[in-house]
Formats: sequence, structure tokens, C-alpha cells
Amino acid sequence: MTDVQKDDEKTGRFCSRECSLITVCILQLVATLERLVFDFLGYMWAPIATGFLNIVFILFGIFGAHQYRPKLLIAYAVWLCIWLVWNVFVIFLYLEVGTLSLEKHSFLLNFGTSSESWWYENGFGCNVTYNITTTKEGRVEQTRVSVEGCFLDYRYVEVIHAAVHIILAVVMGVALTFVFLSKLNEEEDTFDFIGGFDSSYTVHNSHAPRKSQPVQLQPIYAHRDVR
Repeated sequence: MTDVQKDDEKTGRFCSRECSLITVCILQLVATLERLVFDFLGYMWAPIATGFLNIVFILFGIFGAHQYRPKLLIAYAVWLCIWLVWNVFVIFLYLEVGTLSLEKHSFLLNFGTSSESWWYENGFGCNVTYNITTTKEGRVEQTRVSVEGCFLDYRYVEVIHAAVHIILAVVMGVALTFVFLSKLNEEEDTFDFIGGFDSSYTVHNSHAPRKSQPVQLQPIYAHRDVR
């Protein structure tokens, strides 16, 4: 097998891994945008901030996977760990695991604005009862009395959202680990003791100029007739 064929084979393997990484990144992006919309509707400022950061690092991941930029992929991998911990915390908070309580610790989500999840009143089948009063100044005030008939409690909706992001983060973490290990194996295979490692840019970018093969010059002998 020639060097050109080997480079083409390596490029094909990387393209398949690249497409897998970008596909998972796009799924993460769609899930984050969907979650971000409802966080905006509920004025949940901490999830909004982390959602925007997640979008930024997802773009890092897409660009890093497409161009194979290890620094961008490493930064994305570090953020995935933070994102994973955040979503686990959200699940524990909504399920009130241990000493966590929504009543006491909801300020961690809304930054003390007393806002609530949009799904609290707007979930499927929810019927909200308000107590409407009129003040002496003529202002109409409404106070929520109860929320009944919800098909799924808002806490479980938020837990499902967080669980989806945890699954995607784990899948992406496994994919990134596989890519890095494969890249290390390829570099070991392409090492020669004279020229060193082949350029990763040349291996993983089909449009990159390939190394020219050295031309070995052979001596030419001229025979002259001696008269």
C-alpha cells in the first residue's frame, strides 16, 4: 500500500469520526436551544447563563472536530465535565435529594428573583386557580391558589431535560476519548526515525499538499571509445 493510499485511508477514518462528533454536537445544540427558550420564558437566569456557555463550547467542539484542533476539543471536554456536574445538580435540586430543597435553594436557579420554571403553570393539562382581588387604589392583583391536573409535574419535566443533556454529554465524552486514543495510535504508526511524525494537518485534510517523495539520483556512466 502506497503512502498516498495510507493517507487516504486515515483521512476516511477521521472523517467518519468527525461526522459522529459533529452529529452529537448538533443534537446538543438543538436540545440546548429548546431548553433555553423555556428558561427564558420562566426567567430562570442561572440555566440561561449556563445554556449560553454551553452553546459557545458546542461551537468550539464543532469547529475543533471539523478542523481537528486539539486545544478546542480539550476545552470542550473540560466544559463537558462542568456541564455534566451542573445537570446532575439540577436533578438533585428538583428531586430535593439530601438537604437540597426548592423552597430554600431556588435562588441558585433564579438569582433571588422568585421566578419559577415555566412548566410550573404551563405544563400539559395544568389548570391554574387564581385569587383575584382589587386594592383600594383600584389595582387588580392576582394570587395563585393552586395548580392541578398537570399530566407531568414540572419538576419531572426539568429532570428529563437535565437527564437528556447528561446522556448527550456522556456520549460525547466517550466519542472524544475514542478520537484522542485513535489519534495517538495513528501518530505512533506514522512515526519514522528520520522524518519524525507526519503532519496531522496533511493526514486529516485531503486538500493539504502532500509531501513530495525524495528522488534518488543515479550516476550516469559514459563510455568513450579509446582509439
